[in-house]
Amino acid sequence: MTEIENLVPEWLPLPDAAERLGLDIVRVRRLLEDGELLASRVGERNILKIPAAFLTDEGVLPSLKGTAVVLSDAGFGNDEIIRWLFTPDESLPGTPIDALRAGHKTEVRRRAQALAF
Repeated sequence: MTEIENLVPEWLPLPDAAERLGLDIVRVRRLLEDGELLASRVGERNILKIPAAFLTDEGVLPSLKGTAVVLSDAGFGNDEIIRWLFTPDESLPGTPIDALRAGHKTEVRRRAQALAF
């Protein structure tokens, strides 16, 4: 297992993510292309999977895209963004993804912006 695989507690293959979102697989791929969602190739078969924490009961975590854009602007690739979101941060309670899910996007984005400098 790679570091990123170990950091993310639950991964969803695209068909499972589509089912959870109530969308077809083509729409999920569009969300990935548009940066609304992030995925990584993980597992034995190296298939594209989405961290389950990126999804809520209402759909895609709303604060994910903006946070990913900030990190992308700082030079991060998708795997690096996922790694950063799931790495514990002493200045937050838990990980950045936990803070985003708890509604603390401003604090998370402030930390993400600091990475660009």
